[in-house]
Amino acid sequence: MNILKGLTGLGFAMALSAGTALAGELVINSDQSDPAPKKAMEELIAGFEAANPGIKVKWNNFDHEGYKAAIRNFLTADPPDVAAWYAGNRMAPFVKAGLFEPVDDVWAANGFNDQLKSAATSMTIDGKKWGVPYTYYQWGIYYNKEAYKKAGAEAPKTWAEFVSNCEKFKAAGIDCLTTGTKALWPAAGIFDYLNLRVNGYDFHMDLANGKIPWTDDRVRAVFAEWAKIQPYTTANHAAIDWQDAAALLSQGKAANYVMGNFAVATFRDGGMTNDTLGFMVFPEITPGVPRAEDAPTDTFHIPSGAKNKEDARKFLAYLGSPDAQTRMNATLGQLPTNNTSSVGDDPFLRQGFEMLSTAYALAQFFDRDAPADMAKAGMEGFQEFMVKPENLDKILARLEKTRQKVHAQ
Repeated sequence: MNILKGLTGLGFAMALSAGTALAGELVINSDQSDPAPKKAMEELIAGFEAANPGIKVKWNNFDHEGYKAAIRNFLTADPPDVAAWYAGNRMAPFVKAGLFEPVDDVWAANGFNDQLKSAATSMTIDGKKWGVPYTYYQWGIYYNKEAYKKAGAEAPKTWAEFVSNCEKFKAAGIDCLTTGTKALWPAAGIFDYLNLRVNGYDFHMDLANGKIPWTDDRVRAVFAEWAKIQPYTTANHAAIDWQDAAALLSQGKAANYVMGNFAVATFRDGGMTNDTLGFMVFPEITPGVPRAEDAPTDTFHIPSGAKNKEDARKFLAYLGSPDAQTRMNATLGQLPTNNTSSVGDDPFLRQGFEMLSTAYALAQFFDRDAPADMAKAGMEGFQEFMVKPENLDKILARLEKTRQKVHAQ
């Protein structure tokens, strides 16, 4: 197994020259440079080679930023047999440019249409599947059980109950909702869930893809719900990072936090335990809207110019299998996308696995689902609304102007 670290500059040229596959050799490019992903990938490759003794994997492992800069070049100039990337809108440019190959046959032959069904929409463009997902993690509402007790509040089952609880938290001197939007993206998580619950997944994706004006009354309806909790949100959120807001939850100064599961380690570092930290699915707002979730999903794809597509399909079949996903995600500390895989005893992973496995569809998060310029403008607008909700008309007009510019290109 040949592992090239941090391929940038001359290293990229080395990767290109190494891209030519020998007989029985499978070339994989990915960006698992951090310790846990690197170990998980090493274990995955070892398992695949053991199950397929006639195939030798050549793994080119990039650093994250180097990979993002290099992927379009190597997909065009000298593609590997398998390439790592992301689901949803992030894979769309490569699909539309003809650089990824459809793999519906892999899904059909291995039962993935059932086993990976919650991730199917995020892997589908023009009715075809363009890769195989292997890991994701849930978003939702993490809450401080002690803060709920202090305020005399119960964990809400509906959005109306969540909003009603905010007055109880205010009376107890506790922020109903905390977040840190200094880096903008945490505000996008709140918007995503409000839009998914008010208007549903299909509308949310159409908005992210520029098909719906930001001045649409259905978008205004999302901000109307947001306005109900804006006065009860940590006041200085625009000046703090997400970790600072996590500390407020851990200390009982805030009751709820819309955040991804990666934050659990930070909550625990702040002194929370399974007895004091809770997790809930974001409540229903519009009755009957199918439940969709934010679940950023990592994927592998077969480039259309791959030289060893037969073995690449074997690799994707192995990658999507329940046992491989169970082992890989145990190392990653994340969730398998295969709904017949298993997870460990961590209660938040178990809750997340059940939630995502039964979801109608999965969004990828606003800055993955929307084009980069639209995502930036959107997140700036979300933060501004949270500080000055009276600016809503100006914010939506500005976002609509950005939409027209971005999608006219």
